[in-house]
Amino acid sequence: MSFNTTNKTILVAPLNWGLGHATRCIPIIKALQENDYIPIIASDGIALELLQKEFPYVQTLKLPSYQIEYPKNGKNLKWKLLKNFPQMLKAIWKEEKKIKKWIKKYEIDGIISDNRLGVFSKNIPSVYLTHQLNVMTGNTTWFSSILHQHIIKKHNECWIPDLEGTPNLTGKLGHISTPDFKLKYIGPLSRMHKKEILKQYDLMIILSGPEPQRGQLEEKLKVEISNYKGNVVFIKGIIEKNKKKEQIENVTYYNYMNSRQLEQTYNESKTVLCRSGYTTIMDLVKLEKKAFFIPTPGQYEQEYLAKKLKEESLVPYAKQDHFCIENLKEIENYKGLPFIDTPTNWSELFEVFEKK
Repeated sequence: MSFNTTNKTILVAPLNWGLGHATRCIPIIKALQENDYIPIIASDGIALELLQKEFPYVQTLKLPSYQIEYPKNGKNLKWKLLKNFPQMLKAIWKEEKKIKKWIKKYEIDGIISDNRLGVFSKNIPSVYLTHQLNVMTGNTTWFSSILHQHIIKKHNECWIPDLEGTPNLTGKLGHISTPDFKLKYIGPLSRMHKKEILKQYDLMIILSGPEPQRGQLEEKLKVEISNYKGNVVFIKGIIEKNKKKEQIENVTYYNYMNSRQLEQTYNESKTVLCRSGYTTIMDLVKLEKKAFFIPTPGQYEQEYLAKKLKEESLVPYAKQDHFCIENLKEIENYKGLPFIDTPTNWSELFEVFEKK
């Protein structure tokens, strides 16, 4: 614990796109508390709901929704996002106005924005958290990357939850040759810890990401696992008021789990079937797990990460439309994700908030 702070208030604002941005902010919020800072959480939708459940005694604020809608056909994602772009710009503008008011009202001393484009200030230290210096959008990657880097430059620092050298987890997503802004590689972020405990499940299925793709994969996998012989725990990734558990033959269903339950279940499971979202990958690295990926259709970043890890002989994957339960046999031919333990020097990182 550090005693050189004066209980400064730091706003932590993750993007509401699935649950990954929110969950990777959990270790940051805990580290702020352990180093005598006062966190305030700001987000919207299921990201905000999850963090309210994780931190019931931390103040939370609601930001405008970017109204990100996912198409039924993943191939149309780029065009859906372009269609929603005016609404998104309006939300970012509202976000900027709210931040200005909140800084005065709540006496905020610093900002950590996880991919929220309107959460920054020229008047107090602002940090941008991302694993995407390059934003993959197919043949428009060059343009989306330039736009994102322009936003990053507004902040005092950019934190990348990855390793700076090679090998690393993000590849060309989180590494550029000549950055013209301050970058800090802070190591993979995860709320998970590896434990050597008795295995209860042969397969853990964990779903995440925006609708309708999350629901479509749920329905597909419910059919596929009817042909699976081992014990399965199936976490749907639906944040609701109350936890729900249902047992159907060899499958135990949960609507969601908090961090402690999720960590326990991960450790109790031999293999994992999930999306190839970056936060999930960081969790699997901390747990040294063998896995199988089904990238969200049309999400170039997840497709890139799945291909990268397959080429490195770490994790196999299949496209959502092509997946069948027999594909899981491929896991045996891959190494699994390596354990990476790089302790983050939080007191050193948080020095950005002590600068005047």
